[in-house]
Amino acid sequence: MAGTISRLPDVGWMLRPLTGIPGVRHAVVVSEDGLRMGHDSAERLTGESRLGVDEAESLAAACAALTVTSQSTVSLLFGDGAGVRQLMIESDSGFVLFTSAGQGASLGVATDPEADVGLVAQQMQLLVAKIGAHLSSQPREPMGRPAS
Repeated sequence: MAGTISRLPDVGWMLRPLTGIPGVRHAVVVSEDGLRMGHDSAERLTGESRLGVDEAESLAAACAALTVTSQSTVSLLFGDGAGVRQLMIESDSGFVLFTSAGQGASLGVATDPEADVGLVAQQMQLLVAKIGAHLSSQPREPMGRPAS
């Protein structure tokens, strides 16, 4: 019996409150295995284009890699029971914030350097609290054994 692959629902529309915050450029929700569950870009971007699906999928894979690496680091330092609540990267061009967005999902937001990252982080947590169940990615069902 062959397994089936189901398409994840696109939850990009749920990210509009974040991309409406001054200084926020892009937001993406990813599954723990790097699949894009949804993305959105700010309407008012200047000198930069909105994220297309291809760019968002590449970003999703990178976000998943960072999330797994941060979890491994925390486990090494604090033990297997320790979890990662938030991850922040500061660059010359702005900030990238990641937070858990429910079971098996993460939320990433990219900002300008001048953005109020405290406000962005707070709004990320509020969004996750409101719609975290919709942002969760359930574990995939294992595929059946191949026919011999």
